[in-house]
Amino acid sequence: MAKITYIAVDGSARTLEVEDGDSLMEAAVSNGVPAIDGDCGGNCACATCHVHVDAAWLAAAGTRSEMEEAMLDFAEGVTPDSRLACQIIASPALDGMIVRTPVSQH
Repeated sequence: MAKITYIAVDGSARTLEVEDGDSLMEAAVSNGVPAIDGDCGGNCACATCHVHVDAAWLAAAGTRSEMEEAMLDFAEGVTPDSRLACQIIASPALDGMIVRTPVSQH
């Protein structure tokens, strides 16, 4: 299980315990984290779970797949630290990870 902190644009933070094997998007949606919609249910078919991964956690989050890159083309405010939360799978290696939600998901 990993503790993941989601920080909103307004600076408010929420830390969740995410079960190993669950995506950061699943945990956020199940726990009502604002600004993470997960419209496609985690199928990497939209960009409504776009997050910015804290620099210290970029390597641990892994690299973007081609499909994820294609979906991020539809997101606003994409930066080198952008990822889709549905593509980041919780594990003990991610314990303490910080992600930030973008200004908009659409």
